[in-house]
Amino acid sequence: MAGMTWTIAPEPYDSPAAAALWRAYYTEVSDRWYLLHEGRRTDPEELEREVAAHSGADLAPPRGQLLVGRYDGTPAGSAGARLLDPDTAELTRVFVRPEVRGRGGAPLLVAAAEEAARALGARRIVLDTRSDLVEARALYARLGYTETAPHNTDPYAEHWFRKELLPAPSVN
Repeated sequence: MAGMTWTIAPEPYDSPAAAALWRAYYTEVSDRWYLLHEGRRTDPEELEREVAAHSGADLAPPRGQLLVGRYDGTPAGSAGARLLDPDTAELTRVFVRPEVRGRGGAPLLVAAAEEAARALGARRIVLDTRSDLVEARALYARLGYTETAPHNTDPYAEHWFRKELLPAPSVN
């Protein structure tokens, strides 16, 4: 494993790599919800409908940015930021493929999304997640996000987080 590294770069939301990561992300979180609440996996027709309905077009410039992380050159994770208003961005689609979890990708992806949010003009970043996504909640807390009041009415959201974005350090 020595020498394997993460690289993170902006990518169109509809690129093959971004689309494959979105499908993997949605499949995992949807299956977790259905297994927990209904004892079954996501219905394949529903999966296709929802993946198509949430294309990620809102993660395209000038109001958003999708980032793809590659581990040793292979697409392995994603994170996105989109403006909700001129001062607030939303962190979304934070995902790392299971086979490369624990190798530092998630904090790098979140940091890159925070930088993208700053570049979009945001002064704060918010997100929502579910109670069963305990790993995500622990990650956000570790990265300085604080739990806050709801900022949306997403029926699956159970926890909302916020972080003030400090200005990027100036280079002298």
